[in-house]
Amino acid sequence: MFTEIDHQKFRNLRITHVATRFEELISDEANDELTPEQIFLTAVDDALDQRQAHRIDKLIRAAKFPIPQASIAEINYQEGRGITPVRMKRYAGHHWRQDPTNLLVLSPTGGGKTYLACAIGIAACQNGHTVTYARMDELARRLVIARGDGIRHQKMLNDLSDVELLIIDDFLTVGIDPEAANDLFAVLANREHRLPTMIASQSRPAYWLEALPDRVAADSIVNRLANNAREINLGEVDMRRQRDDQARATTGYWE
Repeated sequence: MFTEIDHQKFRNLRITHVATRFEELISDEANDELTPEQIFLTAVDDALDQRQAHRIDKLIRAAKFPIPQASIAEINYQEGRGITPVRMKRYAGHHWRQDPTNLLVLSPTGGGKTYLACAIGIAACQNGHTVTYARMDELARRLVIARGDGIRHQKMLNDLSDVELLIIDDFLTVGIDPEAANDLFAVLANREHRLPTMIASQSRPAYWLEALPDRVAADSIVNRLANNAREINLGEVDMRRQRDDQARATTGYWE
């Protein structure tokens, strides 16, 4: 129906999918009773849906989640985990820029904090927010490497300061050097009262004060992260052990 010249015009206008979908719909006999206007609007709706899905997929890939399939719908709400479907539904629809309150996710190793952090982060992407996920040790390593290039280092600090939701996992599971602590302070100072940070950690803020290399920087970092922050305490349930036990119970398991 459309010529190559027409398609070039559509490409110039960036509405190629609308035109392609319109051709598909108008060629389908099932749509014979629809008016051209109805078919056109259906094509527009389909194009918008595809564009939104592409944007969400791009946001999720850019965030670099270690569990990109994590979902709030799949969270285990067993007794003792300190979470409920109602509470998690709030996080699923949370407007992080409008309410930049930090979130602390605390549990011992194996408690499922990484999965929970990814699930909340992915829900944020699905709501159109930019998200960055990083483990603390990996983030510190990247900052060390970036310091060799002043422009690259500053860009990294700017990116961490401006992403709508910053997730730092395994926070202070291992120590960081004073320069990394200073970089972390700079990022948190830039984000304070403006954008939220989510921390997933095995330890509580009192331990962070002892683990950070500089006491003055430690006070500033912990104050900015923990004061007035929301907290999810996942308790002592070992989700990793439960998952391993369930795997061993299946008929196809072998060691």
